[in-house]
Amino acid sequence: MVMRSAERLVANTHPADSVVLPTFDELYTRYFDLVWRLVRRFGVQPALVEDAAQDTFIVVHRRLGSLRPEASSKAFVVAIALRVAHDYRRSARRKGATSVEEADLATLDGSPYDLVLRAQAGQLVATFLDSLGADHRAVFVLAELEGMTAPEISDLLSVNLSTVYTRLRAARQRFVAFLSAQEDGHG
Repeated sequence: MVMRSAERLVANTHPADSVVLPTFDELYTRYFDLVWRLVRRFGVQPALVEDAAQDTFIVVHRRLGSLRPEASSKAFVVAIALRVAHDYRRSARRKGATSVEEADLATLDGSPYDLVLRAQAGQLVATFLDSLGADHRAVFVLAELEGMTAPEISDLLSVNLSTVYTRLRAARQRFVAFLSAQEDGHG
């Protein structure tokens, strides 16, 4: 009787029931735009963003075999993008590079005045992001600029949900203080 149950269980298992890992091409197509934005927002210099995005996918390709079926492919790619961006920032600091500029802020829609305002706002945000530590920056960018929820960020970064909320609250408070200091200095 036990043998028949086991045979039925095996007979009822279909290849479609197993988890199919995404291919490199699928990951690249699905996540390239996200990776490009993330490495940009995580402080990679504008001239190096494309290189950093490509480097991210070189690492994704090299490590694709380590992606577990139960793991989120998005979390896998984002974690690699964060690491690559960190390495690029560290390399830029060693070379004495200046702070990032926000080159991808605005489309060409709007008046020249609108474009200048968006560029200034983007530079302000870039300056603020440069002042954050890596952990707070990651949570702030993913929540405020990428529109992800705290549970998504928790999964992506493999961080406790309460830690995500704490870091996000602290980063938001620092942002408000940063904006107040900017107004005081220019007002």
